[in-house]
Amino acid sequence: MKDTIQLIDQLKAKYEALKQEIGQKIVGQDEVINKVLISIFSNGHCLLIGVPGLAKTLLVTAISETLDLKYSRIQFTPDLMPSDIIGTEILDNNREFKFIEGPLFANIILADEINRTPPKTQSALLEAMQERAITAAGVTRRLKQPFFVLATQNPIEQEGTYPLPEAQLDRFMFSVILDYPTLEEEIAIVENTTGEGLKKLNKIISGEEILEYQAVICKMPVPKHITEYAVKLVAKTRPGKPGAHELAEKYLNWGAGPRASQFLISGAKTYAALQGKYAPDMEDVKYVAEAILRHRIFKNYKAEAEHITVEELIREFMK
Repeated sequence: MKDTIQLIDQLKAKYEALKQEIGQKIVGQDEVINKVLISIFSNGHCLLIGVPGLAKTLLVTAISETLDLKYSRIQFTPDLMPSDIIGTEILDNNREFKFIEGPLFANIILADEINRTPPKTQSALLEAMQERAITAAGVTRRLKQPFFVLATQNPIEQEGTYPLPEAQLDRFMFSVILDYPTLEEEIAIVENTTGEGLKKLNKIISGEEILEYQAVICKMPVPKHITEYAVKLVAKTRPGKPGAHELAEKYLNWGAGPRASQFLISGAKTYAALQGKYAPDMEDVKYVAEAILRHRIFKNYKAEAEHITVEELIREFMK
């Protein structure tokens, strides 16, 4: 128990150092940075949604600079094939087949504009996200740990895109919306980016440390009433099922599955640890709930007609 407390205290210090270092390149977006770091220490994946120019790619790149891990950026395009991201076999000089690893064989994957690639390539990424492994030429190869996908998506330009299927959306722990900066933040952004250029960030944490912190977070005790609250919250989103909220019956086609309950608890544990707490409480669950449930519940026509947002429903479910 003493070692666990020491590790959580160390994690909080590392977390503060990470935020301070990332803040040298990214102005504002504190909540987005928090969610991405929570997903990393929870061993999850994160989907960043925002219009062009909100520094989605820069944010992921900045975070990758502070982590002593192998980083790959994949620009998803309509002509991208599964072998382009997985890798392929070639015939070498000895006339023997040799596997050349693709960009998925890294620790941090930036899947840029993930919805621009065909379903065949999306499914290859899906296996890597879920199984932490890829299959090529009939051979399954394990990916190095830690492994997480940070994907970006443009919500306004849908021409020539392939919407992510629900099965793949469900693999993302968080769906995080990036908003426009405030006036003060935008002034700071302009001043920082029109001068001498952005500085290179320092490495703050290693892959071994991340794995160690992930392990200690898994062992963190969770009060039974917190687990019950998380499970009941997810049950409220399921129309036609026991425990469904009246607004779910009215405005939703279907709700979140059990993976949402798992992520609520793992996310709450991680957020609690990052705050220096040794067990999660109700507020920790509520902090991560919106980003976890946002892409797992689907509105019906009535909700669309009345301009009811998913976020409004989630806030009502949490009351």
